[in-house]
Amino acid sequence: MDSGTLRLRVPDEFNGKIPRLLAKVESLQVEPDAVAKVVVNEKTGTVVIGQRVRISTVAISHGNLSITIKESFNVSQPAPFSRGGQTVVTPETDIEIKESEHKLMVVQSGSTIADLVKALNAIGVSPRDLISIFQSIKAAGALQAELEII
Repeated sequence: MDSGTLRLRVPDEFNGKIPRLLAKVESLQVEPDAVAKVVVNEKTGTVVIGQRVRISTVAISHGNLSITIKESFNVSQPAPFSRGGQTVVTPETDIEIKESEHKLMVVQSGSTIADLVKALNAIGVSPRDLISIFQSIKAAGALQAELEII
């Protein structure tokens, strides 16, 4: 079997009734083990970001900042005939920051808010600017988390 093929065993009760099986699977309620959340306090400028927060691909314009966050994945394999080694996928995040005439930044899907915060903090963006950016990302539908404003 090649690495792109997935084999599933269909329960006997669904033999010849694949659409019914898919309907049953589709209706399953799945609850995540933790809620992804960003909490901001506009009065104090405090921003707290949960570990599981992710963002979809989004382009942001904020003053004269230009930030690009790209996440790629590397595969690390053990040496041939090694014992106990495992193939693992490791993420690699590249952050490029420019303060120039470019007025649009692109944040790639799968990037964390922490990646965005690191990039913005490196050039001295204020907490109030961070709050504004988070609110805009949420309004655009690209924030994969709850945004709680207190």
